[in-house]
Amino acid sequence: MNELTLLADRFLRACLTRKIMAATAESCTGGMIVAHLTDIAGSSAVVDRGFITYSNEAKMDMLGVKPDTLESFGAVSSETALEMAAGALARSRAGITLAVTGIAGPDGGSDEKPVGLVWFGLALNNQATISEHRIFDNRGRDFIRRETVRHALEMGLRALAN
Repeated sequence: MNELTLLADRFLRACLTRKIMAATAESCTGGMIVAHLTDIAGSSAVVDRGFITYSNEAKMDMLGVKPDTLESFGAVSSETALEMAAGALARSRAGITLAVTGIAGPDGGSDEKPVGLVWFGLALNNQATISEHRIFDNRGRDFIRRETVRHALEMGLRALAN
């Protein structure tokens, strides 16, 4: 098993232990997180759904991200990641949601928001929704997306351990 498969398996087991389902809200990864989870046999006991919200319209339609949030802060922001995670929790049977929005490159970056910037949101039943960000080295789109999957799963594991 590779590292991401091991992390996905640990995350699924942690959800099983807590007796909660999981959902993802993904932009820059285009469904890679939920794909890693559902690659594992038996994941249907834990995975409720994955929202792939690549466009701003999808973020608004599927997750309830506010137009004002996208206008004021942009798609790649703490505010958007928080609303994505909360929206996925409200629109699923999940007890935990992982949300990601970022700039995987090779284009689209700026001085303020460089290629490699990813905001993560996490919503867990009966807890405050949290966000954090990472700026991954610009070693290509595949690297940034894989590191995003890794970090999201690690973030989920930390939340479930508390």
